[in-house]
Amino acid sequence: MGVPEDEANTAADVLIEADKRGISSHGIGRLKPIYCDRLDDGILRSTAPLTIIKDNDATAIVDGNNGLGLTIGPACMKMAIDKAKKHGIGCVIVQNSTHYGIAGYYATMATQAGCVGFSTTNARPSIAPTFGVEGMMGTNPLCFGIPTDEEFPFVIDCATSVNQRGKIERYGREGKPTPRGQVIDLDGNERTDTEGILQDLVKGRAALCPVGGAGDEMGGYKGYGWAATVELLCTAFQSGPFGEELAGVDRKTGAKKPMPLGHIFLAIDIESMCDLPTFKKNAGNFLRAVRSSKKDPKGPGRIWTAGEPEHCARTEKMAAGGFFIPPALQKGECELLHTRMRSLGLTTNM
Repeated sequence: MGVPEDEANTAADVLIEADKRGISSHGIGRLKPIYCDRLDDGILRSTAPLTIIKDNDATAIVDGNNGLGLTIGPACMKMAIDKAKKHGIGCVIVQNSTHYGIAGYYATMATQAGCVGFSTTNARPSIAPTFGVEGMMGTNPLCFGIPTDEEFPFVIDCATSVNQRGKIERYGREGKPTPRGQVIDLDGNERTDTEGILQDLVKGRAALCPVGGAGDEMGGYKGYGWAATVELLCTAFQSGPFGEELAGVDRKTGAKKPMPLGHIFLAIDIESMCDLPTFKKNAGNFLRAVRSSKKDPKGPGRIWTAGEPEHCARTEKMAAGGFFIPPALQKGECELLHTRMRSLGLTTNM
């Protein structure tokens, strides 16, 4: 696709790590529609420089120049970690980037370096505000990573919507309806027709509900508030676009257009404030206490803490030699490879 080899390897690692953790909505299933198709459409650049707009001891603003978010993200989190190691804290804000995969990848980079990590990004508008029906905010994840003395860190990576587009796309591949309460249309109807939802999300005729759902009875205003917080942080520092400017398509003409996203990467060096092993032990003690607390007699008989299900999935998949790729996705990826190789004048026996 024209991406330099070292950057392509980094991008592949981010996508494959999502599948290893069992987060298939953000794994290689997004290779074609989110990355390759956008490269072909010219709304994503296969290679672009990282331009430093402002650089202080503990902070920086970086312009991704509409390059590949899967390579911009790792570079900028590393920058935040390097600043944290020198000054105790590092914060890097990115403008003009693109989809960067799972936020948890970046929080984990920080935990591996002995830091508390945070990352978030805005996205194309899809969440409707409480008592609204128009998508105004992206799924805007909130992601924290905290080191522990266990085999895995505490990593919480959640969208601020009840669900997000990637999982609805997975429902489509599996031929399943979307559960009620996750999507609302312009008439205020809760939608379950997956294929229709995917079409109407792009056209602006349907929107995702924030965490808590529609209205305020179940606390939907909380998810709405957090989604708005992310949007503010990802746009206000660097005068970035929001709403329809991130839709990726002109809703009047249907023409595709770039989606210049904003990201935030934050790292806090634990050793700058306390002994790292002590911090990890304190964190582990709390999490073990939570998991050993009284279980719901009607539940599965187990309590998980954030990062544990992903660790278990990764361990099981690697022990089994890898992860399974659904037939429909295999077919799509093979067709993509054949098309790309033919365009380069190459042949394959696959």
